Amino acid sequence: MTSPVPDLSPRRRRLVLAICCASMLVVVMDISIVNVALPAIRRDLHASVSGLQWTVDAYTLVLASFLVLAGSTADRVGRRRTFQAGLAVFGLGSLLCGLAPSIDALIAARNPVALAIVVTTFPGPAERARAIGVFGSVTGLALALGPILGGALVESLGWHSIFWVNVPIAVAAIAGTALFVPESRAARPRRPDPVGQILVILVLGSIVFAIIESRSLGWTSPVILGLLAAAALGAAGIARYEPRRADPLLELRLFRSVPFSAAIAMALLALCGFGAFLFVTTQYLQAVRGLPALAAGLCLLPVGALVVVLSPLAGRLAGPRGPRRPLVLAGAALALGGVASAGLGPATPLPAVLAVYLLFGIFLGTVNPPVTNTAVSGMPRSMAGVAASLASTGRQAGTTLGVAISGTIMGPALSRGGTAFTSAEHGVWWMVAGLGAGLVALGLLSTGRWARGTAARAAASFELVEAGAGAEPTKVASGPA
Repeated sequence: MTSPVPDLSPRRRRLVLAICCASMLVVVMDISIVNVALPAIRRDLHASVSGLQWTVDAYTLVLASFLVLAGSTADRVGRRRTFQAGLAVFGLGSLLCGLAPSIDALIAARNPVALAIVVTTFPGPAERARAIGVFGSVTGLALALGPILGGALVESLGWHSIFWVNVPIAVAAIAGTALFVPESRAARPRRPDPVGQILVILVLGSIVFAIIESRSLGWTSPVILGLLAAAALGAAGIARYEPRRADPLLELRLFRSVPFSAAIAMALLALCGFGAFLFVTTQYLQAVRGLPALAAGLCLLPVGALVVVLSPLAGRLAGPRGPRRPLVLAGAALALGGVASAGLGPATPLPAVLAVYLLFGIFLGTVNPPVTNTAVSGMPRSMAGVAASLASTGRQAGTTLGVAISGTIMGPALSRGGTAFTSAEHGVWWMVAGLGAGLVALGLLSTGRWARGTAARAAASFELVEAGAGAEPTKVASGPA
């Protein structure tokens, strides 16, 4: 049985981490960079509120739907190969977005396995936690700095340029991956699961479509009720069908681990809160305060600065001491940020606004590393791609829901500006505060002795199943639960 990844020198490992971080920077930044361009897109393409929501969510929804498939495919056919293919598709999609002549074409073009490579390249628990901290800081930084770069591009070259800038970066990342990233696979390949993939798309797509279109169609309309019924049937189908497969797309046995289950839930809550924050804030700064796109992006610089400083610290802290402290801090900061944002108005002094944004910087800088480390720690290495992809799926699904829900709450007030906007956004901020409270509760629940015991039993069950199937027992990636 070959090793999942060759033994690399420290310098080679750092190069692999740098390439993964650079590629993830541009892929994740594409989620946030478009937010600051939404007012310009609305004016240029005469887009509706739901059109703006779909401009963001068409990308994140497809990411959430196919990340699990990407993880299992990477474990089977090779992580480097899958990684390069994802980057190529991403670059082509960005090119098409920049050429979109209408809002419908833009949404269609908005329709990516780096973390699994990082996990397998850094096998030691403490070393892996530090690498995940760096990776998480880049991921969070991409979300926070996207509006800054987007604002500069929108003002100087127009909104189309926010997509064109991705193309050369994707090409460089593909070349760097070919040169420096070693190929790796899971010890036991997993077979495709097309039925599971269809069910995942059905559930996520139906929920998001129902939320976005509920304001125009009404929650009691046959279309919305039909979508909700389809989502419920899809979820029931997953629960019944997936456990019967030898290699399911969604490995439901992973959810026997309380820390893993909590990590997915926390990723969902955290990015739902940040997605709502980003969608509302970039438009508040432009539509309500009258700031140009670049100035609106620069107002989020405190968020990016704190992510750079705090994410590596949170990763190092989560390694030897466990994720409880950074998780509780992140949840508390998100809750306080939601409460404080509810008090912002059209005439609130800008320094006070920026002080509130610091809370979101603390939240984003401390949430990603412990959530990621919790998701992959204690899991067998053969499941690294699937476990990491499920954590990423939680993030993308959370971002998708955050945009969908906040846009639905805001409704027509998004285009009115002034007090109509700030009155409508109160519902969004109280939702964000509730998400922060939920994050604190899950952080406490998932880091106790009982939770760690469930993670150990879940990992042991994989060992027994794989050994019984004739596979060589997979080494467990131990670490803090």
